[in-house]
Amino acid sequence: MSCPDQPLSRRRMLATSTGLVTGAMLAPTPARAAAAAFTNPVIWQDFADIDVIRVGATYYASASTMHYSPGAPVLRSYDLTNWEIAGHSVPVLDFGAKYDLNGARGYVRGIWASSLAYRPSNRTFYWLGQIDFTRTYIHTATAVEGPWSRLTTISTPYYDAGLLVDSDDTLYVAYGNTTISVAQLSPDGRSQVRTQQVFTTPSSVGTLEGSRFYKINGQYYIFLTRPANGQYILKSSSGPFGPYTMRQVLLDLRGPVPGGGVPHQGGLVQTQSGAWYYLAFVDAYPGGRVPALAPITWTADGWPVVQLVNGAWGTSYPSPIVPTPPRQVTPMVGVDTFDGTTLKPKWEWNHNPDNAKWSVGNGLTLRTATVTNDLYWARNTLTHRVQGPTSTATVELDFSAMRDGDRAGLALLRDSSAWIGVKRDGGVTRVVMVNGLTMDGNWNTTGTGTEAASAAASGSRVWLRAGADIRPGAARPGTFSYSTDGINFIRLGPSFSMGNDWRFFMGYRFALFNHATQALGGAVRVPRFELSTP
Repeated sequence: MSCPDQPLSRRRMLATSTGLVTGAMLAPTPARAAAAAFTNPVIWQDFADIDVIRVGATYYASASTMHYSPGAPVLRSYDLTNWEIAGHSVPVLDFGAKYDLNGARGYVRGIWASSLAYRPSNRTFYWLGQIDFTRTYIHTATAVEGPWSRLTTISTPYYDAGLLVDSDDTLYVAYGNTTISVAQLSPDGRSQVRTQQVFTTPSSVGTLEGSRFYKINGQYYIFLTRPANGQYILKSSSGPFGPYTMRQVLLDLRGPVPGGGVPHQGGLVQTQSGAWYYLAFVDAYPGGRVPALAPITWTADGWPVVQLVNGAWGTSYPSPIVPTPPRQVTPMVGVDTFDGTTLKPKWEWNHNPDNAKWSVGNGLTLRTATVTNDLYWARNTLTHRVQGPTSTATVELDFSAMRDGDRAGLALLRDSSAWIGVKRDGGVTRVVMVNGLTMDGNWNTTGTGTEAASAAASGSRVWLRAGADIRPGAARPGTFSYSTDGINFIRLGPSFSMGNDWRFFMGYRFALFNHATQALGGAVRVPRFELSTP
């Protein structure tokens, strides 16, 4: 993951979307044309800094989540093209009070590029990631759904790390920015045994980071990204500590998403039939960074080559040949009535929640957890990724238990935000559209919002709707509307411009919130949430 301390170089790289590529042309053939195919992006939601593995007949991927909690989602697939969210490797961001919105806040910190691995000897999944450039955490679980627990904390911050379980069961970590190192862990994975610098990036290449570590046919490979327009690989025939030689995999390659960036910073994975694929992400703001898949071949001397279509990362390829999936994965869109005793894994809170102030079962109940006029400081804001290229979120809101000064609703949340919802003041309830919620480049609040439109609210419930266009390449509109019967919706307020700057890293999300401006004690209930596409 690119460090926020490098804005100029990354901005320049993001502006580049064409040029020299290193790869082989995948020519369409009648056989391929007749075969089943998939379309990129394989997930049009914000999942970045991908690590991908296969365990038996199941594929798993991990992604960055920054300040959202729980963190480090684990996605699951049986065919590499249809994915569901199975769980989270980091159940709570227990890295300091700022991740609780308690006197400080951790926007654009937290879970950066991290690593997911599986150790067959103990049938255990490992997640490894550094936090705040100070230390590294390792979590483990015997199933990706959890429970995940902290195995250890290591004082060395393994920046943008890749974890390798070697064929002899030894654990190695590749990490670093420009200067790449390899660490060996103790057999139990709890401590560092050795660390050594293994490569210095040539100045002609610039920055390399985002390590993924592999052992393939007896060779060691460190897969590295040049943010945000290139991918390189290091290869060693002499062991995990090198020496390594470098080769370019891709540079300035046209991507598969119109208006989006160059596919980069992902991982390699092999199917059961022996075929190789590269799952990368594409910068696609305002929606975030979306995963794209391409087949890989290998040269005779052991270097990977991305298979291209007309000189670019293909918008479509023949589907991977895999066994028939045991079941369909859970769709990324649809209805949630908040049944059961826990939130479904598609939901993540803005920072850690106050767990005493929310519940599920008979819908989602959000009790006010913060007294503030600033949504960016409000605890228990529950977020859901936007589905691209366009999607709509609709919520039913029961506001009968709101108190004076409370604010509840549905937001389009990022460093520039807007929302539709309910205000209760002086015993009067109104439906309002609010825009002008903003942060500066240090993620401090610069605007707490301006009411742009309102309407009278009667009864005890209202339906709120937010529409989001996240096609990349420009600022895009978000729109808001409401309904008193759940059928007929009335537009409220002007279009909201969702910016496409990359520096907040995470893309826009739909967000459910309820906070107080006077005193705690109020509550709202959300019986139903629906995410739909045209």
